[in-house]
Amino acid sequence: MKKSQIRLLLKLSGEQLAGDSPRGFDIERAKWIVGEVKKAQAAGAEVVITVGAGNLVRGKYFAGPNIRQVTADNMGMVAIIINALALADVFNSLSVPAAALSNIKADQVIDQYTYRRALNHLAKGRVVIVGGGTGRPYVTSDSAAVSLALELDCDLVLKATKVDGVFDDDPETNPTAQKIPHLSLSEAVENPKVKVMDKAALGLAADFHKPIVVFELLKAGNIARIAAGKTVGTRIE
Repeated sequence: MKKSQIRLLLKLSGEQLAGDSPRGFDIERAKWIVGEVKKAQAAGAEVVITVGAGNLVRGKYFAGPNIRQVTADNMGMVAIIINALALADVFNSLSVPAAALSNIKADQVIDQYTYRRALNHLAKGRVVIVGGGTGRPYVTSDSAAVSLALELDCDLVLKATKVDGVFDDDPETNPTAQKIPHLSLSEAVENPKVKVMDKAALGLAADFHKPIVVFELLKAGNIARIAAGKTVGTRIE
């Protein structure tokens, strides 16, 4: 049966979970995110969250002559599980029901992700937080987010960033950079200046016509506005 409300896949970076610190997990930032997701639920959204792990372990920095790429990627995926567990606890501590699931088998600490289990949690009104990436090396957390959005029939992928969408240049270094309010998925794949998601993730979204909204995480109410169908950030579709 087709769901009756909008279902969002929210992709958070590990750096965003660190708050204003270079590393670690910031409880206050996590609590703020919970409040924003709660607003989106009030606007009628079901929410699935995936996270990165740059606040704890970034695999590409470990890969080299002494640590294999496979090992480094596996370290990153384990770190994503740590973020998922912590974020789910913060949600539940604030009386916003959430369940953490993992694409890596670690039954002693986290439930295994399955399609049916995730849908069951969503049907009960819980936020579903999926850790472990895809469970395979050589795949980014962006690609894991798009893949999960396709599997769970999410209506939109929300890519949370520091700025209000996609720009024609880096707005943090170029004050004259212009925001691009709308892009096609093919344009996003082909344009080398579009670096908000890796090209493999954008290509997967393009193959299956899954729209992406790139938006500023720290502007209060943005997620709820997207859930309500309002224009926020840059829409790639």
